[in-house]
Amino acid sequence: MLTLKNDLYGCRNSSQNRMLGIARVMNLRALKMPVPSGKWQSRGGEMGDNPGMKIILPLSFLMFVSLAGCGRDAPPAPPADIRPVRAERVGLLGGRSDTQYSGEVRARYETDLAFRVAGRVQNRLVEVGSQVKAGQVIAILDPQDYALAVSAAQAQLAAADSEARLAQQDLQRFTELRTQNFISQAELDRRQNNTETALARVRQLRAEVSRLGNQRSYTQLTAPQAGVVTAVNFEAGQVVAAGQPVAQLARSGEREVRIDVPENALDALRTAKALNIRLWSAPGVNYAGRLRELSPMADAASRTYSARINFLKPDPDVKLGMTATVDVGNEAAPSLSVPQSALFKINGQPQVWVLDRATQKVAARSVKLGDMSGERATVRSGLKAGEWVVTAGVHKIAPGQQVRLAPSQQP
Repeated sequence: MLTLKNDLYGCRNSSQNRMLGIARVMNLRALKMPVPSGKWQSRGGEMGDNPGMKIILPLSFLMFVSLAGCGRDAPPAPPADIRPVRAERVGLLGGRSDTQYSGEVRARYETDLAFRVAGRVQNRLVEVGSQVKAGQVIAILDPQDYALAVSAAQAQLAAADSEARLAQQDLQRFTELRTQNFISQAELDRRQNNTETALARVRQLRAEVSRLGNQRSYTQLTAPQAGVVTAVNFEAGQVVAAGQPVAQLARSGEREVRIDVPENALDALRTAKALNIRLWSAPGVNYAGRLRELSPMADAASRTYSARINFLKPDPDVKLGMTATVDVGNEAAPSLSVPQSALFKINGQPQVWVLDRATQKVAARSVKLGDMSGERATVRSGLKAGEWVVTAGVHKIAPGQQVRLAPSQQP
């Protein structure tokens, strides 16, 4: 504070001395100017037209402005805008590329279960996760209507069977009468036709009784194979239609992982040298797999292709619904790659910031990209091995701007 006062005091004294010197010179010049008589003092003792005073007044104003501006230093220059960034040295990827896909453990065979007849559900005998055996009852419909239909068909069959026996007896009697020439051949043929019609009616009703008996048995929904119930879509008392899926059964046995693959990775999956499966519940255990199925059509919503990777040697620890990771390994030629966080676009063209380590300045450079693998992108052209690219902070810098590396990257 004392230093500041001394500076201001010195500045004020020097300014006063300069202005006083200027005033003396101007006063001397004013005194030498000729003054007309009668103009030095006006009536009543007031000041008249004095040229000297006209010069001294502006000088006083200049002295005031000079003293007011004294002591104010020029504003300091703004500090250089040096942005902190992260950078990476561009290098060649190895000869092996690995792509990872997340999926879910599923059964090799998954069956939607449905009643073969319509009706009201009387009982539901399973829950989600229930282990069932082949032939075990899962649900039962109300069988009353189907039992009545079987009874009616059986009564019709009994009546038709009786008529058929009577027609056979009549045919036997009319055959004897024909041998004695008591009836015509036309009458005998008519009786024979009636007998055959009655027998055909019996066969028809017998088949109908069998069909209705099957429908009555269809009121019980049974498991076609041993497995576990993975979904239940009905409740007791609900009316269901024939063929309406009410449950899902995952068959015991083979297990596989279902994954979704983008269209640009289909060839890599088909030609993969090795498929490795890891469970999130057991990250240290690896299972060998093979591609069993690849959908020929993309999903309408996600635009990806469904694929199923089969476990070659599963163990009891592999359970349905577990989350798994599939590693797809392929031999690939060495290539340059950068993190996807280093990319930005100018006029629709992918760009990267190239860092000059000597000047610590950046410059935008256009690149051509290849395949995307995880969080990295393959660079086909535009970069050389050994160059440095900015990987974090790409949207906060401008061409030619000086940057500094993050403390963790300082040499």
